This record gives sequence, C-alpha cells and structure tokens, in this order.
Amino acid sequence: MTNPEARNTRPTGMRRAVVLFPGGLTLGNLFFGIFAMISASRGEFGRAVLFIVCGGVCDMLDGRVARATNSGTEFGEQLDSLVDAISFGLAPAMITYFAVLTPTEPGRDRWSWILVFFFCMCAVLRLARFNVTQAGAKKHYFLGLPSPAAGGTLATYHWFAQTELYQQTIIGDLPWHELVKYLMVGLSLLMISNVRYPAFPRTGFKDWRGILGSITVLTCFAGAILLPREFFFPAGLTYVVVGLLGTLLQSLGDRPEPLPTEEMSDLRGTAASDALTVVDGNRRRKRRRSRDDNPVIPSSPSSEPFRSLQEPRE
Repeated sequence: MTNPEARNTRPTGMRRAVVLFPGGLTLGNLFFGIFAMISASRGEFGRAVLFIVCGGVCDMLDGRVARATNSGTEFGEQLDSLVDAISFGLAPAMITYFAVLTPTEPGRDRWSWILVFFFCMCAVLRLARFNVTQAGAKKHYFLGLPSPAAGGTLATYHWFAQTELYQQTIIGDLPWHELVKYLMVGLSLLMISNVRYPAFPRTGFKDWRGILGSITVLTCFAGAILLPREFFFPAGLTYVVVGLLGTLLQSLGDRPEPLPTEEMSDLRGTAASDALTVVDGNRRRKRRRSRDDNPVIPSSPSSEPFRSLQEPRE
C-alpha cells in the first residue's frame, strides 16, 4: 500500500521539473553563446559557429516546450530576451570581429569594433520592443528581423566561407571583407525596422498553406542535417529577402487607387453640400442660443382679474 503523502508530493515535483525545463533550455542557450565567444577568441571559429547553431536550437525549443506544458511565465520571457541579446547579439558580432574584421596590420580598421557595438545595440532594442509589443501573444509575423535570424545569418558566414561553393565559384571573388561590414549594418537596421517577417510556418496537409509549410520545414531540416555549412548562410539571406519583398508588395497593395474624374466631381459636389448643411446647422444653433439668452417672460394668468378691476368701465 502506497503512502498517500508520497503520492501527493509526486505531482508537485513533476510540475516543478516541467516548469524548470524551459528555463534550462534558455540557460543552455546562454552557455552556448558564452562558449562561442570564448572559442572565437581562441581562433576556433568553426566551433564557435556550431555553438551559435546549438544555441538557436535551444532558443527554438524553450518557447515551444513552455507553451506545450503550459508553464510559460513572464520571468521566462524576460530571461529569454536577456539570453538572446548575448547569444544572438554579442556572440555573433564578436565571432565576425575576430574572424573577419580584426585588423591584420597595425593602424588599419581600428574602428571596426563600432560595428560590434551597433549590432548589439540594435539587437537589444529589437528585443526590448518585442517584449513590449509582441511577447506572450500568438503571432503570425515578427515586427523587425528576429535577433536569432540576424545573429545566425551573421555567424554562419564563416561556415559558408569555408565551403567549395564559396571558394570555387564567383562568390569567393567578391570583396567579402568589406561586404561583411555592410551586412552587419543591414542586419542591424532590419532588426529595428518595421519590416514584417513570417513566423514559424503552419504545418499540415489539409490546405495548401499547411502543405507548403510542411515542405519548408522538411527542407530546412534536411539542409541543416546534410549540408549545414552550405545551408545556413544562404537560408538566412533568403529569409531576409523574403521579409523585405513581402513588406514591399503589401505596401504597394495597400495604396488607394486614383479615382476617375466623374467620381472626383461627385465627391466635390457632396463635400460642398455637406459644407452648406454644416453652415445652416450653425445658424440654427446660434438662433437657439439667442432665444435662450433673451427669454420672453409670459404674463401671469392670475394678474388678469386685477387688471380688469382697475380698468374703468364705460
């Protein structure tokens, strides 16, 4: 026969473990971000990028686990944002600085560290805005480029630069030492912009959107497993371009079409008649106010008999 007290304490312990599990994933993301910066300072750039990818996996899972177990809290949301600022703001910028922007000659590119500050600043601002506007709510899009996407795209450039696709094609002939600087600035500005980026696609096989989302998820999963070095950086750039094109097309579609000349004349006639109606209404209100200010005092009916008595009879 089991002890009733022990039976009652089991759900509490299980619930505590469920609540702590998303937080453990968030702290795992922090661990990988810190280790990525340490590896980059040692010159182990490939391992540093791998740690950023592992941190992205933890960041992708912690929120979903919290929602699936109904254990999400405001503390967890704030902790997740603070960790993202380090793992996807500071760490990718430091990897890029050590791998690409560090000056090889004394006195050259001494101000490249300002790009690190600018990227981290925009990541922190983007996360702060997210906590105020979109945190905790179900969302179909992100306002501004998400910091994991920006940091992952910037960090995985080093992986892509070591592939044959980069070194044996025309892509490798481009001046990437300078282009990376513009890439950092562009990603930074997109994080604090109002460009809408799609959230995680809806999966399923009931409609074409669910089918397309399932194909997208399976393609990304296969690319990340089979060809991680060739996949992540082009996929990140594609996501950046998709958000820009989607916002541009939406802004063009929301513009009102110019009205024909006949409709414009009708609108002008309607506006003129509405103006006359407003003027007439103002005049009526002024008349009512003047009547209220100078009321006509009626004669009292009780004074009629006395007036008749005072009048002389003929």
